[in-house]
Amino acid sequence: MSSEFSFQMAIGGLIAIFLPVGAYHRWRAATGEPLRRRDEGLFILIALRLSGILGMLTILAYLIDPRFLHWSQVDLPIWLRWVGLPVGLMAGAWLFWVLHTLGPNLTDTVTVRAHATLVTNGPYRWVRHPFYLAGFLIILSFSLLTANVLLAVVGGVALTLLIVRSRTEEAQLEARFGSAYRDYRSRTGFMFPRRHASS
Repeated sequence: MSSEFSFQMAIGGLIAIFLPVGAYHRWRAATGEPLRRRDEGLFILIALRLSGILGMLTILAYLIDPRFLHWSQVDLPIWLRWVGLPVGLMAGAWLFWVLHTLGPNLTDTVTVRAHATLVTNGPYRWVRHPFYLAGFLIILSFSLLTANVLLAVVGGVALTLLIVRSRTEEAQLEARFGSAYRDYRSRTGFMFPRRHASS
């Protein structure tokens, strides 16, 4: 499968963008404050981490040797597979903007930090969960580049779990910020900008 080498390189390049960006912003946001991950609910807590691990192992297997995943590869046109690269680059730029905007409010769970502020600027001006949109774009990018249905399914499951978990996250934000959060929620979309009716 030497024809897969260029796609492997593209995915490796995207990972080289995503990982440092994510690691840097998580390091900057780390305060040592305990985060109550069990607030997610035990099922979500376990299933989300397992799907993340499976997704990472799937990508790793593809990077080592695409033949490991030949059974789950679909026959996509080459041009369509390459659409995954600009999608991935857009996802990287969007992810950087999201993480930079979140700043010290960033966590990997539903816990609202003790000194959190209600973020309504940057991409949060239009959507409440732009991080999930970044996740969707990354999943789409990698699924196209690998032409692999297993990766698409695992990524879709992880994204669905994040969306389900967001109800707990939004409840905690409403409990913390009250009417300010309710007003913010009423004028923004969940993961995509809300289409306002013309006046």
